[in-house]
Amino acid sequence: MKLYDAARCPYCARVRLVLAEKAVSFETVAIDLGNRPPWLYELNPAGKVPVLDNGFVLPESAVIMEYLEEAVPEPALLPADSAARAQARLSVFRFDDLLGDEYYAMRRGEPNDLDRKLADLPVGESLFVDFAFVPWVLRAREVYGVSLPARVDSWLDDLCARPGVAAELEIVRGMA
Repeated sequence: MKLYDAARCPYCARVRLVLAEKAVSFETVAIDLGNRPPWLYELNPAGKVPVLDNGFVLPESAVIMEYLEEAVPEPALLPADSAARAQARLSVFRFDDLLGDEYYAMRRGEPNDLDRKLADLPVGESLFVDFAFVPWVLRAREVYGVSLPARVDSWLDDLCARPGVAAELEIVRGMA
């Protein structure tokens, strides 16, 4: 299995977290986001990472997360209950509405409501959702100095006890 990856990319971080939690071995192909190689567009016409190659090529972090959850069922990251699984998938599907749009507005220095979004973040119910959101929360806190609501800060501290999240925290701290 090969992951086309960029260490600073939070979408790639989602996939790295799932791979780490499921203890899946993989080869990393580092991509310089400032100078994307032309062949990357052959793997993903959008030229974006992450891209997973496991005998077939699969772009898009949320899709890769779904694939890995099915291909490597243990440990399960989604809840056992089908309704709860659907809710978890919906939270990831609505990432931009729940966090992404406000996070990127904050990064651009535009007016945003990131504080309210962080307070309402749907975290702590499944590792699938947690891994989908934690890369941005880590970057908000560690790189941009955003103060997190107590509930989210506690959730993040708990997650940082997981080896994959601890490794991601080190990557993020190296960006600050």
